[in-house]
Amino acid sequence: QVQLVESGGGLVQPGGSLRLSCAASGSIFSIYFMGWYRQAPGKQRELVAGITNGGTTSYSDSVKGRFTISRDNAKNTLNLQMSSLKSEDTAVYYCNARGQFGAWGQGTQVTVSS
Repeated sequence: QVQLVESGGGLVQPGGSLRLSCAASGSIFSIYFMGWYRQAPGKQRELVAGITNGGTTSYSDSVKGRFTISRDNAKNTLNLQMSSLKSEDTAVYYCNARGQFGAWGQGTQVTVSS
């Protein structure tokens, strides 16, 4: 009963910035945590950043200081502002919601290359 759709992925140069968005619909009230995960070829999906229902944020060490996760409750969106991008940030990024009605988005490709 929760649907997530990511957008904003694309090709950027090292050092550049990109903003990802995740539009949520359905039983939004059931969500207590949302996060951005990423998966690079040959690697497991990893949690990059998360935000609780109360607004507490967390980040993986690899992106801390460069990425910022935020919510816009009025628009039912989850955002990930990415700055100082590196080639190792290249991956498919997925939006995730946890709660009574959990869900995964389909993913959006982020490629960092010169």
